[in-house]
Amino acid sequence: MFDIAPTELMLVAIVALIIIGPKDLPKAMRFVGHWVGKARSVARQFRSGFDAMVREAELAEMEKKWAEENARIMREHPPTGALPAPVPAPAAADSATPPPAPETPAENDVPPVMVEQPVTRPDGDPAPRPSDSGDKSAS
Repeated sequence: MFDIAPTELMLVAIVALIIIGPKDLPKAMRFVGHWVGKARSVARQFRSGFDAMVREAELAEMEKKWAEENARIMREHPPTGALPAPVPAPAAADSATPPPAPETPAENDVPPVMVEQPVTRPDGDPAPRPSDSGDKSAS
């Protein structure tokens, strides 16, 4: 974009160091960097908006060409009266497999049966299993 030689950049840095001073130079560079970032952001946003407009224009042009080509093809090859009838499946294959039996809704609506309820002690811990009650010396 800009053609700045390294010697020109060094000259600008030396002039900035002399004019601004070493104490305020970091603040000035931070300020300049902030504004350069904002300028790049605006340029990027402008470019993406412009690219979107170009894409939409190209898409509209392609749709127009497609519609013209479709109309030309339809003029050259008008649709015929009817399509040919579909070929039926062979009867031997239908008789070999019986149709599936319909599922009755009553079979699926039965609630599950609870076999056993868990036993809990008053302190909230579950009751010991019968195999655990035999040997208390291990704990």
